[in-house]
Amino acid sequence: MTKYTTDNSNFGADGPFFRVIREGLEGMVDGDDYFDLLADDVVIEYVVSVPGYPRLVEGRQSVIDLYRGYDAYMSVASADNLRVYRDPEASVVVLEYEVHGTAVLTGRAYDNRFVSIVTIKEHKVSYWRDYLDPIAIFDATGWPRTSTTTDTAADAN
Repeated sequence: MTKYTTDNSNFGADGPFFRVIREGLEGMVDGDDYFDLLADDVVIEYVVSVPGYPRLVEGRQSVIDLYRGYDAYMSVASADNLRVYRDPEASVVVLEYEVHGTAVLTGRAYDNRFVSIVTIKEHKVSYWRDYLDPIAIFDATGWPRTSTTTDTAADAN
């Protein structure tokens, strides 16, 4: 077992995100936390994402580095509504799921839906293509920042 995160982190053994992913990939992958599921040379593609986020991440260590501060950004309380579609001959799994929590900096609710297309080789995730609702992230994090009365008054001067 490799320990990349604490067990109760979003990506740890007891984290809600990892639990829903583990359930969706059950019997096809090995690993004790989310990062353990990934092959060393995994490629993750974020097809629908948010500005400033990478479109492509290559390698498990790069994925770990990308999510290193995630728990300080978003607190995930639950993940549910899992739907799983498998093509065992192609070693591909399509996961639909929802994640619920709170944006740490704003305290706003975070509710997002995902579609992840996962390719598996030798019991590890080799390719992960991800689609999400960027508006859910914007709403939770307050991006883009909206003008306030103070901002409007300062601009007028």
